[in-house]
Amino acid sequence: MVRRELPKHQGDLIVERYQSGEGYKRISKALDIPWNTVKTVIIKWRKYGTTETLTKTGHPSKIYEKTRRKLVREASKRHSATLKELQEFLASTGCVLHVTTISRILHMNGLWGRVAGWKPFLTKKNIQARLKFAKTNVGKCVIV
Repeated sequence: MVRRELPKHQGDLIVERYQSGEGYKRISKALDIPWNTVKTVIIKWRKYGTTETLTKTGHPSKIYEKTRRKLVREASKRHSATLKELQEFLASTGCVLHVTTISRILHMNGLWGRVAGWKPFLTKKNIQARLKFAKTNVGKCVIV
């Protein structure tokens, strides 16, 4: 279920009705709001003296969501890119981050190793040899 904030005027209306002596359930029915929400608004009003949404605690993120997505996209595109290269890429966009922070962001998005996948060395001669081997061994199943 999606959380949504009550408008300030609705919170004030809940407090007004509460101060006039109405109970949680009666306010809830009148305003068509869950009684638990009414209770939460009143508790917040008692504790902080306001029904406005309070500022959130904690240090703000060093990187915006859009920049984070750009970093993940770039890292996914270039598997062999080192963290230093990704740091330089971000610096070109105007975002200065430590290598450890970049690593943490990539880990949170499921990107761990920064090494390119192994690919076989395929020359024309090698391709023909592999094709010949495959044709001669069609139908031979080896169970290990």
